Amino acid sequence: MVSVAEVKAAIDSAIMHVQDSESAVRAASAQLDEAQQRLAAAVDGSAHESVGVAQAALSQATGELDDCLSATAQAIEQAQAYAATL
Repeated sequence: MVSVAEVKAAIDSAIMHVQDSESAVRAASAQLDEAQQRLAAAVDGSAHESVGVAQAALSQATGELDDCLSATAQAIEQAQAYAATL
């Protein structure tokens, strides 16, 4: 049988992995922001449909990364709440 201390340690380890993942997601988000800015500067004044589609796709990707960060924050919060009940 696993002890409470072992369960808490495993939860803490999982939380650390999630936090590491959040750092990677934040870095990816920053890179996407930079890409959006560079694309916008490169195609300034263009009304081509592909430009709009590319910009929308980058915006969607950034939004999905934000959603990911919200979900991981909730996961950490709930894991910590559970660990506190042990």
